[in-house]
Amino acid sequence: MAPTPPRPPAETLFVWEGRDATGKKSRGEIRAANEAAARLQLRRQGIQVDRLKNVKMGRGRIVRKEIALFTRQLATMLQAGVPLLQAFDIAIRSSANPALARLLNEVRTHVAQGNPLSSAFSRFPEHFDRLYVALVAAGEHAGILDRLLERLATHQEKILAIQGKIRSALFYPTAVIVVAILVVALMMIFVIPQFKEIFASFGADLPLPTLVVIALSEFFVAWWWAILLAVTAAVILFLSLYRRSPALRDRVDHLLLRLPVVGLILTKAAIARWARTLATMFAAGVPLNEALVSVAAAAGNARYRDATRTVEQQIVQGVSLAVAMTETGVFPPMAAQMVSIGEESGQLDTMLTKVAEYYEREVDEAVASLSQLLEPVILVFLGVVIGGIVVAMYLPIFKMGEAVG
Repeated sequence: MAPTPPRPPAETLFVWEGRDATGKKSRGEIRAANEAAARLQLRRQGIQVDRLKNVKMGRGRIVRKEIALFTRQLATMLQAGVPLLQAFDIAIRSSANPALARLLNEVRTHVAQGNPLSSAFSRFPEHFDRLYVALVAAGEHAGILDRLLERLATHQEKILAIQGKIRSALFYPTAVIVVAILVVALMMIFVIPQFKEIFASFGADLPLPTLVVIALSEFFVAWWWAILLAVTAAVILFLSLYRRSPALRDRVDHLLLRLPVVGLILTKAAIARWARTLATMFAAGVPLNEALVSVAAAAGNARYRDATRTVEQQIVQGVSLAVAMTETGVFPPMAAQMVSIGEESGQLDTMLTKVAEYYEREVDEAVASLSQLLEPVILVFLGVVIGGIVVAMYLPIFKMGEAVG
């Protein structure tokens, strides 16, 4: 790759492909003010440009689904006999996300300089975690990189599928509650004051529920801006503390597992993720204690991260995996029993996979019934809140009708 001199921040990054002065295919990156300037610089370096692509740095976001898709593509191409660097070229060209194309290009450049692929991935821990790097390293060491990438892609797809189902199940109740809050706020600010003016012309005493609703409405009308500001500030403060405070994140993780219905789903999802991750690592030939270190980092929940670290310490002391799992108190007896069978039969990875599949089915069934379980709760909530406001505002009208009658 041609050397890239330092450039002012205003310049744009370009990825190029072409041939050098000897006719050898080459590729790299260069910074220039525009495409014409980039081509001119490359010609001065003796590069005949075949392709030049603008990659916007700092723009765009790489999501985990894109990493999973790339992993699947890379595994498929390697199994088809495509050389590693050429496979990266294809993945970069087919990427619709400039940020992902930039990331893959930097990984490719690192590999082209003679470094292992696992080393290249380890330079970007925000996109390729310890589990990812460890599996790639195991694949390189054993000469089965394509197979382990396929297993890794399957692992990522399963984890993303579970997370997607949980998000989908929670979207409906969350959306309904948010809409209900907005409706109540609009009623308090715009509708109730109109009723207040009507009631003032009656010259009669109002029922207590009506007086309470009117008082709340007056408070909303007078202080809506302060309420909005306080809620916004609270959300921003919480998110800021959540990002900065590991203790707060751990506390939230523990509280989420204690939620009714939802906590049970999250617990089953965490066990499925834990079992599948460990099965993937162990099947790749990674020693159990080393695999548990990566599993702890990829646990996705503080409770199971801490439990995994405890299990890893006990494994080092000679305790069996099944016994160590049982002593933590966070793994169901069925999971520990299946692990025990796997240890005794020498098929630990197979039994861990069965544990993962069992709890993934449990998550599917629980998510499917979640909407049915939450629907009555949502209806009661809407009936009590919105229906209560409506009834409170119509009580004076009903009493007037009775008096006239």
